Amino acid sequence: MKPSLLERFTRYLAAQAALPEKVRQPRPLSVTISREAGAGGTTIAELLADRLSAAEQTPASKPWAVFDANLAKQALQDHKLPPQLESLMTEEAKLPIEEVVEELLGLHPSRWTLVQHTTKTILKLVSLGHAVIVGRGSHVITARLPNVLHIRLVAPFSTRLRYFIDYYKLTSYEAEKVLRERDESRSHYLRTYFRANIEDPTQYDLTINTGRLGCPNSADLIYHLVIQRQKLLRSGDLA
Repeated sequence: MKPSLLERFTRYLAAQAALPEKVRQPRPLSVTISREAGAGGTTIAELLADRLSAAEQTPASKPWAVFDANLAKQALQDHKLPPQLESLMTEEAKLPIEEVVEELLGLHPSRWTLVQHTTKTILKLVSLGHAVIVGRGSHVITARLPNVLHIRLVAPFSTRLRYFIDYYKLTSYEAEKVLRERDESRSHYLRTYFRANIEDPTQYDLTINTGRLGCPNSADLIYHLVIQRQKLLRSGDLA
């Protein structure tokens, strides 16, 4: 049986903590994935982590782990915050009025503070290496780090719409509404907290049209790019 995300994440942290410092040099690679809604971000991240973990399976190797929805849980744990704050740590642009009022009353940290906590957790994860981080502005946060590879996933709107209709069992109207809202939410998150344009191609090492390649081939392409980047890191060609 395939281990759950929680089990894989637990093994990932345990393996990182067990490694002596000399084994961690040079800094191991991590990958960030920015994605359009319905372009296969989570699926490709998991396929990539599985293949990299299998390819690097040696006594001294560390498993790769995906950080997507579970990234908020890790940030809350890192900063000793209550788990009920997880709903405030999404990339969604709009919050229920009750949560806005609670923030104004000081009943929980502001969204800005929670984004800062998430940022610190992302930096911690890429310092450990072997992390595939989906969204949350991770490509902007780690832009200056040579041990992080940045990927952008896109697909034709019609392809993404069809996926939403089939996967979520929505009508065409419902799927289009949700799809546009998610794309705008992610774009708004980047503009608001990082003053970045999510569609700027110069932020990424590679942009993939998953509508043409599909998820397995896209993961395979990123895998080979990761292997090449690791060779450059080991050779010292990347500072």
